[in-house]
Amino acid sequence: MAKVLVCGAGGFIGGHLVAALQRRGADVRAVDIKPLAEWFQTCADAENLQMDLRDPGACLRAVEGCENVYNLAADMGGMGFIENHKALCMLSVLINTHLLLAARQHAVRRFFYASSACVYKADRQDQPDLPPLHEDDAYPAMPEDGYGWEKLFSERMCRHFQEDFGLQTRVARFHNVYGSHGAFDGGREKAPAAICRKVIQAKLSGDHSIEIWGDGQQTRSFTYIDDCLHGIGLFMGADTLPGPLNLGSAEKVSINQLVEIVESLAGIRLQRRYNTTAPRGVSGRCSDNSRIRSLFDWEPSTPLVRGMAATYAWIEAEIRAGRSVR
Repeated sequence: MAKVLVCGAGGFIGGHLVAALQRRGADVRAVDIKPLAEWFQTCADAENLQMDLRDPGACLRAVEGCENVYNLAADMGGMGFIENHKALCMLSVLINTHLLLAARQHAVRRFFYASSACVYKADRQDQPDLPPLHEDDAYPAMPEDGYGWEKLFSERMCRHFQEDFGLQTRVARFHNVYGSHGAFDGGREKAPAAICRKVIQAKLSGDHSIEIWGDGQQTRSFTYIDDCLHGIGLFMGADTLPGPLNLGSAEKVSINQLVEIVESLAGIRLQRRYNTTAPRGVSGRCSDNSRIRSLFDWEPSTPLVRGMAATYAWIEAEIRAGRSVR
């Protein structure tokens, strides 16, 4: 396989993607703004570089000589981060804009952009039991403020670079990807990792209580990292795609149900304290997978219980070893 560029390689999904591409025989250039010591995963055989991709010159250097580009680079985290750092989230538009320009200049074959279910209209997510989100539900536009607007704008950039310049772009709308080798503390962690950490700490400390953000009734679908990687491979291997596609599980659960799963893994029951003033996100969000099934005869299917078991085991080992997020 020709050289490929993975942007955001020091992050959770990016680190897993570099490893997966290398297992397939790819020559990978891995780039992240963080120092290498702070990457969640590093692959010794990759070309690992610390670069600030908000800078157009850095993007030109990063893309040079690469056939395919995977852009997973963004300043983001869980709800506690994106609700309180809207400007920082919006500034990630610089990364995708400069990478698209560099990809066009260097005649890149295909360009992958990691978007988010946060692009969907707020009024399609204001109740826990609304129907799953279909790709067409992003318009008329009313995405999540800050992070969602940046993702939706960058999606349009990808579309128009393909229409106007012939750059083949692929856009995936991720739905709550989780797994090992990611943030579980420090403020950027997402719900599955945060709940695992809280349950493990309650178990180890003997304080059998847990704080839950919101009322626990909000619903989500959570996508295991292996399914996410498989979907990225399908999208990049397709000759054509009909615009952005959902890449998420259709297994919808409430946050209370997610806590119950983790409690079962830990073998304990906790007293719940609901913090209704904390960031809670939308009331309901789940992936409609009709389009991805029709195109690939596939959809993310790892059961939440199985994926959470692997995630819980990794986080517990990290906490018992005294390690925190890098």
